[in-house]
Amino acid sequence: MVRNKLIRGIAAAAVSVGALAAAGLAHAESAADIAVEAAKKYAGTEITVTWEAGLQSLDPLNFTGPMFEELTGVKVKVIEVPGGELFTKTLQEHRAGTGAYDALNVIPSWMPDLVRAGALEDLGPFVDKYGYREHLETIAPVYRDNQMTVNGKIYGLPDDGDIFVFYYRKDILGDPAIQEAFKAKHGYDLPVPPTTWDQFSDVGSFISAFTNNKPYGAAFIREAGAAQFMFMERFRNNGGRFFDADTMKATVNSAAGVDVFKAWVEENKWMPPGVQTWGFVENLAAFQQGDTAMTISWPPYGRWAAGYGTDTEALSWVPKSTIAGKVGYALNPGGTPELAAGYALSISASSKNKEAAYLFIQWMNSEEISGQRVQLPYALRDPFRESHFVSEEYKALWPDAPEYLEALQAGANAGLLDLSVIQTDRYGEALRQGITRLWAGEEPQAILDDVAAAWDTITGKIGVEKQRAAYAEWAAKPNAYP
Repeated sequence: MVRNKLIRGIAAAAVSVGALAAAGLAHAESAADIAVEAAKKYAGTEITVTWEAGLQSLDPLNFTGPMFEELTGVKVKVIEVPGGELFTKTLQEHRAGTGAYDALNVIPSWMPDLVRAGALEDLGPFVDKYGYREHLETIAPVYRDNQMTVNGKIYGLPDDGDIFVFYYRKDILGDPAIQEAFKAKHGYDLPVPPTTWDQFSDVGSFISAFTNNKPYGAAFIREAGAAQFMFMERFRNNGGRFFDADTMKATVNSAAGVDVFKAWVEENKWMPPGVQTWGFVENLAAFQQGDTAMTISWPPYGRWAAGYGTDTEALSWVPKSTIAGKVGYALNPGGTPELAAGYALSISASSKNKEAAYLFIQWMNSEEISGQRVQLPYALRDPFRESHFVSEEYKALWPDAPEYLEALQAGANAGLLDLSVIQTDRYGEALRQGITRLWAGEEPQAILDDVAAAWDTITGKIGVEKQRAAYAEWAAKPNAYP
């Protein structure tokens, strides 16, 4: 298997353990070195860490896990779990009280539910004991202020700058013939890139027609698991609110939501046939092969479109890019993109090795080590610290990397939080079912009326007062709404 083989082409910034140790002597007070020195007293201990199975887990399996063991003598055992099962398994293990998990990967929108269940350890005492609080201040505010605390206590170290990014073909949108014909039809200059959804629709449909679908104007990930995030983003950019804050009645079936569903159906008409079934890989392949001129996805698309890291064994499945040097990066139309999942590092309340596990996650999350992890081409951790966005090493990885980092930083400043209330995923499942019905041809208003009714039922079972308090806490965060 890939994880048992030597990974070729590790990012240029990755350093050897020996070099890191040498650097530690020169910077004895760094957060990473403090963690290493403190962890040495746990030499011979094995800690477990849960990680999303697949590319994500190659970070602790091949890079940070072996490095930390060599530096401290602490062995790191990685427990790979499919992303869709991480929440359930984390909760089940806590309720069983086995202590099988020490460090945890947690999607931030799950954190309130896990805290209410007593599954997460308060990290504040460790943060203060090891002088890490000031280092958390250098995490980009949208992640630090929104993905770290519950009820004022620290339960996770934000560790992954997930954000939706708008990608567009500079050569297509900048083609003089296309621009001239577009202005003649629409009466305004072709925007490069589109900044509103109306502009996006005009540009995308025009390109499909002008080029005879070579390339199509755009395509998106339409499968429900990812499309739910796109709905949440676009719904709020349309002025939508998830609930009436006073009554807690769901309002996803308002005109703002119905308009999103109607727009999706219209867009599919000039996108590639079958796009409504596309997931991450299908959409990536079409963009990499030059079949589409615009798309939205997570940050790895930008690296892979440039060809960065795709010659490594772990990324051999990624279609070879035919568009390197031709891709622009921007905020999504509407200007406030969805953060769309991401990860934080937490500690299981049932762990028998809490301090050793904390020292491992502080070390991983530190400015020094995280700066190298986000440059690993295969591990899918995206920039989340201010220093990552301005890193000269990162900027040198491919010619357009500076523009890529600027777009990620802009998204980090403006990004919208995923909804996070009590039993969030039950609401998400109702929305995902609604999206599936949309692709089956059902009517948008009827679908969203049913989604809203399902949400109201969920809220009633949880308790309106309890959910109102949870929603108020979430809605008060800086990036809950535009």
